[in-house]
Amino acid sequence: MLRCRHRDRGGWPTEDAEAIARARDGDQDAYEVLVGRYTAPAHRTAYFLGAGDDAEDVVQEAFVKAYRALPRYRDGAPFRPWLLRIVANETKNAVRGRGRRERLALRALDAPPADDPVLHAVEEERRRALLECMRELAGKDREVVVCRYFVGLSEAETAAALGIARGTVKSRTSRALSRLRTRLEDASMSCQAAVVVGLARCAVVSVR
Repeated sequence: MLRCRHRDRGGWPTEDAEAIARARDGDQDAYEVLVGRYTAPAHRTAYFLGAGDDAEDVVQEAFVKAYRALPRYRDGAPFRPWLLRIVANETKNAVRGRGRRERLALRALDAPPADDPVLHAVEEERRRALLECMRELAGKDREVVVCRYFVGLSEAETAAALGIARGTVKSRTSRALSRLRTRLEDASMSCQAAVVVGLARCAVVSVR
């Protein structure tokens, strides 16, 4: 994995556009700034889309491919969704190659135990139920939920990352959350989609 090396603060490019321009000109340090800036969301994307323990390898390969693709990067386009689209594609390739496209990592939703063992047991059951419901979603629906709520992308960024229309993101998100809510209610949890979103955001914190 490319790593950021220490340098005087004044030497770092502060904007993505500046770092990209310098990286295109062969400045390896400038690209390392981008690597350091976006490794965390790239890792979460790969992890939640099924890479699991292989997420680090997937992300490393994605950054290498992104570097090679910089000449084709459209100036002015947001870098994060462009990068995460490469990560998502690389994850799909890796998961397909292992025959584990539907796998989600259980450890992703681990959280520190609650002080109250009863509350801890309840929360643990809810996390497990959420993961089971996530597994039952169609792959395309799961992708938008991961991007929107586990990685925290906007609708526009999710559309760019997955290569689909913004309206498709909205409809798939609505459908996926509705199905999650129904499945959770069928599991006697009586919770709304807002609970799903809240748990997903907690999961993001737990893997940082």
